Amino acid sequence: MEHILQKQLQFLIEIDKLKTIQRKTKIVSDTRLENDAEHSWHLAVMALILSGHANEEVDVFKVVKMLLIHDLVEIDAGDTFVYDTAANEDKHEREMQAAQRIFGLLPREQGEEIMNLWLEFERKESNEARFAASLDRLHPILHNYYNEGDTWRTYQITSEQILKRNSEIGDGSTTLWAYTQQLVHNSIARGYVQE
Repeated sequence: MEHILQKQLQFLIEIDKLKTIQRKTKIVSDTRLENDAEHSWHLAVMALILSGHANEEVDVFKVVKMLLIHDLVEIDAGDTFVYDTAANEDKHEREMQAAQRIFGLLPREQGEEIMNLWLEFERKESNEARFAASLDRLHPILHNYYNEGDTWRTYQITSEQILKRNSEIGDGSTTLWAYTQQLVHNSIARGYVQE
């Protein structure tokens, strides 16, 4: 039992590093960049509040679990900016290697459970995974809208890029996809993003 506890605690200490991984989006209430831990926490709360908008019935606890672990691989692989096509070329390999190391810190059964949950999310193999992925895509769009397009303007992202890259929001929630499209159109009108 002590061996299992030691492995679990080693994993929990290791994932504290998620707080040091910066994303490209500033948090709404500040001028600093959001970190991955803040992003994951916010997504988990979004799942609790917005689950009624999923296209299919979802197990909210499973969605929350996916969202809490989905970016742990970025401790090793780093945060890959969604619009950076070059960095996205080897993203899967980097993240898979990270998943094996980080989830491998856990006792075998728990590590396999977390790995399978992470793979299900990555592959969007279930209603829960598709809804979780929708929230993951919506979150930075919300931030950019309320930050007057800060990241979009900094990296010269166009509305076409935003809509094309995030269309999969509709796979998990047509309601949230319609809302996203409206936010992007409003952002164009307000000058937050170029067409």
